[in-house]
Amino acid sequence: MKYSTIIFDLDGTLLNTIDDLADAVNHTMKTFGWPGWTRDDVMSFVGNGLRRLMELSVPEGENNPLFEEAVAEQRRFYQLNCNNKTAPYEGVLPLMEKLKNEGYKLAIVSNKADEAVKELDRIYFAGLTDVAVGESAQVRKKPHPDTVLRVMELLGSRKEECLYVGDSEVDIMTAQNAGIDCAGVLWGFRSRKQLLEAGAEVMAENTEELYEYIRKE
Repeated sequence: MKYSTIIFDLDGTLLNTIDDLADAVNHTMKTFGWPGWTRDDVMSFVGNGLRRLMELSVPEGENNPLFEEAVAEQRRFYQLNCNNKTAPYEGVLPLMEKLKNEGYKLAIVSNKADEAVKELDRIYFAGLTDVAVGESAQVRKKPHPDTVLRVMELLGSRKEECLYVGDSEVDIMTAQNAGIDCAGVLWGFRSRKQLLEAGAEVMAENTEELYEYIRKE
């Protein structure tokens, strides 16, 4: 088989986290007396980590004198409420189980904090993944390739045997920066048009299509 290692993005690819993220953003907006955002608004803001999400959500972004307080409140609320509505996308767990049983190495990378990524991995994907890596002092967030390179180091995988799977332009850029193949998924936070504009060459409508591409020699 061409690939031995499948590296998955988390939000929008494995887990549908948008409702809990939107709730945390709007809780913060209400707390500080600012206008709220729709679910679709928040969906368009995500992909570059918590701080960027709040830059786009808070009036005047980082120039707002209460910005740091707002970031801290969003982080506090989300940590307490990140599993209220979050769930794996349809077909994700069967896909991962099938790949695991067939001998693939499976990994997760995310712009969430490393401890949060490892906790979500434990909750939803215990026994299926080999490693999960998030942002930390030593690992820069995507589209820097650090999370992917760290996975490759931990698993002993070569670039040519790795496939990155993600749902956003940030994921496509991350794979490009890491020098590995990428497959975009269309069930997440971005449209086909957005992925095409970002340079996606392979896209899957569902997990069955993704599996067929992974298995393709």
